[in-house]
Amino acid sequence: MKNLILLVAFTLGNITLFAQNNFNGLDMSLGNLYRMSNAKSRSISPENFTGEKGKGGMAKLEDAKFKNQANAANNALGQGWKVNPFIKIGAGETITIAEMEGPGAVQHIWMTPTGNWRYTIIRIYWDDETTPSVESPVGDFFGMGWNEYAPLNSLAVTVNPGSAFNCYWPMPFRKKCKITMENISPKDGMNLYYQVDYTLTEVPADAAYFHAQFRRQNPTIGSDYTIIDGIKGKGQYVGVYMAFGVKNNGWWGEGEIKFFMDGDTKFPTINGTGTEDYFCGSYDFEINNKYIEFSTPYAGLHQVIRPDGTYKSQQRFGMYRWHIVDPIRFEKDLRITIQDLGWRDNGKYLAQKSDISTVTFWYQADPHNPFPKFPSKEELEIN
Repeated sequence: MKNLILLVAFTLGNITLFAQNNFNGLDMSLGNLYRMSNAKSRSISPENFTGEKGKGGMAKLEDAKFKNQANAANNALGQGWKVNPFIKIGAGETITIAEMEGPGAVQHIWMTPTGNWRYTIIRIYWDDETTPSVESPVGDFFGMGWNEYAPLNSLAVTVNPGSAFNCYWPMPFRKKCKITMENISPKDGMNLYYQVDYTLTEVPADAAYFHAQFRRQNPTIGSDYTIIDGIKGKGQYVGVYMAFGVKNNGWWGEGEIKFFMDGDTKFPTINGTGTEDYFCGSYDFEINNKYIEFSTPYAGLHQVIRPDGTYKSQQRFGMYRWHIVDPIRFEKDLRITIQDLGWRDNGKYLAQKSDISTVTFWYQADPHNPFPKFPSKEELEIN
């Protein structure tokens, strides 16, 4: 019975594990928050770029990266009084915003990026990787794929007014962690306030690495969208964010999601019943002919962008589904697809040609298969 309870009691604190073990400093949930630990808390921000103990808020006015602003706002208070709280990322520039040595785990990321969220790319590298395990536009990574704010309130990701992006996916690492931000906009710089909270702690042998991959098809190919493909190895799929742009009238979410795993070919092991069903809704997400937004710990239709009668002519939706208590485990490989399916006026299915983007989240043992070539700025553009 004890083992059964441990298998069922899945929280963000132990979702990285292949087997369920409690361990020091990483497994932090309400169920064991009272337990003492030898883990050491650290945090990286523009006021402490290295996260070192006792090294926060040390910048002097003459050392500030943005001297004009720092001196204008802080001409009397001096060192220790908000001298260097943000960074600028220029057009076409890539900056390493956090780098740390392990063993340890990232516990929380907060940031407030300005500019176009589709044109700022976040990448995360574990240990000695030369290619990233996380690669996504920052907006899509935090569930804001349409470059417009919408409130999102879930266990793994929250987005709060006005552009406060928060990520709580646990991310253990054994040797190193490096997080970069690239601004691919050719002309616009951006300001970035951010904080990466992490712990230095032991990491068990069966802890897996966090991965996230962005994809887009505009329009979909053969009215079938590939959420993820090419995952090889052992791990667990823990969720997806989907930005769905509709190009036709009528209900658009009849498509079934399919999980092909561990050698499946033509037919999948797991087959859903409809798009809104997979995202834990029902009957077109509507009441009285109106889409109803919702945001819950595990799933949501948190964003509905309605036509405005002028230049916003298309319906656009943002949805997420986190498999936190029900991760989908695979031993050898994983491929996930979803049908792009609506209705015709004659009551028959309509194979659509929609604009769909996703960020897929999973844990696995590294090394992982290389990701597909990342889309160009033109391929990322919202149009």
